[in-house]
Amino acid sequence: MISFGKKNMRIEKVWLYFALSTMLLWGVWGAFTEFPEKSGFPTILSYSVWAISMIPCALIALKLADWKLDYDKRSWMLGSLVGLLGSGGTIILFHTLRIGPAYLIFPIIALSPVVTVILSIWFLKERASMKSWIGIVFALIAVPLLSWQGSEDGDNSKYYWLILTLIVFVMWGLQAFFMKFANARMKSESIFFYMMLTGLLFIPVSVYMTDFSQPINWGVSGPFLSFIIQILNAIGALLLVYAFRYGKAVIVSPLVNAGAPLITVVISLVLYSVIPNTIVMSGMACAIFGALLLATETG
Repeated sequence: MISFGKKNMRIEKVWLYFALSTMLLWGVWGAFTEFPEKSGFPTILSYSVWAISMIPCALIALKLADWKLDYDKRSWMLGSLVGLLGSGGTIILFHTLRIGPAYLIFPIIALSPVVTVILSIWFLKERASMKSWIGIVFALIAVPLLSWQGSEDGDNSKYYWLILTLIVFVMWGLQAFFMKFANARMKSESIFFYMMLTGLLFIPVSVYMTDFSQPINWGVSGPFLSFIIQILNAIGALLLVYAFRYGKAVIVSPLVNAGAPLITVVISLVLYSVIPNTIVMSGMACAIFGALLLATETG
């Protein structure tokens, strides 16, 4: 197991460094993730690239753990469950975005930390200070506000997309909970290794969902650019596993889910030189306030 030097770093703050790193990586990833699509590389194929980008991260993690993989029945079941919930939810999300309005889908899914917080309090008996609870509330308010994209074309009369959206909402909330649950029973590196394996299992699905009748950019600005961007997501996912190992799920989940979109919005403002609407500005204010409160949590 990787050691982070308890003599040089207070263990109760280790989770914060990992959570903030995940926020930064996912924030940058969110700002640039659409670039390959604009260049002609389908978003659904980017899932396959993301799954492949998990491989080097998993190997590095195992190297840090002296190549010791937990392979008992409980470990591979828990690790695979975490991976299936995350990767499966992502595939469902891609399909949902084809049939439903993104401006409603993302704010709903963004509230998945609610599931994580409730389950962590109920089953893991986690607690937080009043200051942190205020931070959690502001973070949860910020997430859907930052995800709001304004009205887009979509068939709102058919609510099949809503059912799928709620499924992803539950799956991602459960994933974060089980990530914390598994961390108390197996190595973090093993969790990520099984996440990588289950992610690879869905590559045939992403390929099947791709419309190859349309022109696809296979050049440098296609899959190669996508890999550079997607590996930010993969590294962030690995660091998130560590964040859940050392921090409370009721703190880590809301903090990361509010902080990453905030960073994405800020970077996008610089890239596109646009002024956000009132809803997004409100979300930014809530995210900053909530993140500051959560970042001072010591447990």
